[in-house]
Amino acid sequence: MQMIDSRIIAAPPAVVWAALLDAEVLKSAVPGCEELSGSVEEGYEAAVVQKVGPVKARFAGRVTFADIVELQSLTLLGEGKGGAAGFAKGEAKVALEPETLEDGSEGTKLSYQVDAKVGGKLAQLGSRIIDGFARKMADDFFARFADAVEGPKADAPEAEAEGDAPKKGWFKRMLGD
Repeated sequence: MQMIDSRIIAAPPAVVWAALLDAEVLKSAVPGCEELSGSVEEGYEAAVVQKVGPVKARFAGRVTFADIVELQSLTLLGEGKGGAAGFAKGEAKVALEPETLEDGSEGTKLSYQVDAKVGGKLAQLGSRIIDGFARKMADDFFARFADAVEGPKADAPEAEAEGDAPKKGWFKRMLGD
């Protein structure tokens, strides 16, 4: 199964790049992620619980980085085993481009191309269920990733009530941007 898409993130490419390599940001962005440890150099070990159709499983997996071009692109290679539920394996090629936002501030266009395969009971569910689940996972991941980097949207009730400057995402606050 293949997916190609892009997202605009309201943060400079350097901030988005740092977030892509940060274990805490990735852990908060992956739906169902219970554990994520390791480093970019050695790869990350992960434990994720997911329910796909009638099949619920805890996947133990590994994510490694390849083809790293600092501040521009990288490839994420991942594989996970969910016991009797089967396995998932894939890669995501991610590219970052500077983008000027409507308000004139600096943003980032994050483009990705995903190629994924599943086997075992998961594969028996059929491509319609698997493809729909994979698209939902990608949408959830990038929405959560953007929230971690950007912070709450300007039209969020908390931001309006405070009347202060828009809140930054926890990752931006940590970097001091």
